Amino acid sequence: QVQLVESGGGSVQAGGSLRLSCAASGRSFSTYTMGWFRQAPGKEREYVAGIGWNNNSIYYRDSVKGRFTISRDNAKNMVYLQMNSLKPEDTAVYYCAARAGAVVYNIPSEYAYWGQGTQVTVSS
Repeated sequence: QVQLVESGGGSVQAGGSLRLSCAASGRSFSTYTMGWFRQAPGKEREYVAGIGWNNNSIYYRDSVKGRFTISRDNAKNMVYLQMNSLKPEDTAVYYCAARAGAVVYNIPSEYAYWGQGTQVTVSS
């Protein structure tokens, strides 16, 4: 069982940066694959980035490549999403998610554990 709590959301102007954090509690955090998803009003939840157990597998959706960086610190049970060069289309609620296993999936249904979400708003 893993409990996830996101923080770091807020309002920024286009071109700005935010760093999202996800604190995980529970056992065996280092054995979980972690992902960041987002959901804008009226849209489906979409995959943003994912990271494997020991930073060996990292994936991004095309629209955030080169702007966002996912990382994890297993000693602190933390996952991060550094977001640079933010655009208005990045506006959404961002969710941290965890799944047991080594494969980094980009499908929400593959993740069993979710945080409550943190709002990111980017104005033009």
